[in-house]
Amino acid sequence: MSEVTGPRIAICLATFKRPAELARILPVLVQQRAELSPPPSIIVVDNDPEAGAREQVADAIEAFAAGSPDLPGGDSGITYVHEPTPGIAAARNAAVDAALADGMDAVIFVDDDEVPLPGWLSTLVGAWREWGCAGVAGPVIAVLEGEPDPWIDASGLFERVTRPSGSLIPGAATNNLLLDVHVLERHGLRFDPGYGLSGGSDTRLTHQLVGRGEVLKWCDEAEVLDYIPPSRCTREWVTERTVRTSNSYTRSRLDLAREQDRELAMRVVLTARGVKRIVTGNLGLLGARLRPDTNRHARATMTVATGQGILRGTRGKVTYGYRRS
Repeated sequence: MSEVTGPRIAICLATFKRPAELARILPVLVQQRAELSPPPSIIVVDNDPEAGAREQVADAIEAFAAGSPDLPGGDSGITYVHEPTPGIAAARNAAVDAALADGMDAVIFVDDDEVPLPGWLSTLVGAWREWGCAGVAGPVIAVLEGEPDPWIDASGLFERVTRPSGSLIPGAATNNLLLDVHVLERHGLRFDPGYGLSGGSDTRLTHQLVGRGEVLKWCDEAEVLDYIPPSRCTREWVTERTVRTSNSYTRSRLDLAREQDRELAMRVVLTARGVKRIVTGNLGLLGARLRPDTNRHARATMTVATGQGILRGTRGKVTYGYRRS
């Protein structure tokens, strides 16, 4: 039995009917967990009501135990959890609960369609241990598959966010995020199920943490790749995604303001912001039509979409991103 020299970490991976993506990321996580002591566990939460990933994960555990030219045999650290309740919030909460039940100190969230770059895990955990904060987020580098329309690049949706490491951040997504579970427990916080089918429960939770005085920081060196399929490299998808994310962001800000007894003031500020975005964006679209400019047209479209999402949020409207037929 190896001596425990560091905090106990769980890497949490929510998945829903993505067998190819799951097969791509699991070996990377198993390989990187060997860089830490004790090695982190890997919690795979299957959000498919039919438990479609159960057999695949069981086969992966068996294969990792047998070893391969790239990975030594032995314990992969993988645990399978089935969460049939639809929605990303339920899957994330199942991961947190499983981590707490196993006595973990922190959880690290990555998406099932991502691949961490070498050194990602040790860098992210090292930053958290050095800074002692409630959470640490890192950059996501989009890899656009196929040959997307130049308009997609110009939209800016998939641009890599860059900040100095150690920068304070007001919120974060769970596509590359470490959270101290003891902080979550102290505040009695979980991912809000009200955001389960719209997305944004990660934004909501991290806004709550910061609103209660906790600190989130950025680690620019802890990078993951996010593979974007051709189906998402369309003008329609990019525009709808922008509406949805700005909508969930607005709802989160209003929910937090309500908890702090300043909802009316926040609603006024956000409404003004939404109107400004729509006016500015439409002026940009007009200019792009008078003098054709792909970059300007794409950016202006995103500005309008952001304004639309904000105004939907201020009116109590929800834009759904995870509805299932």
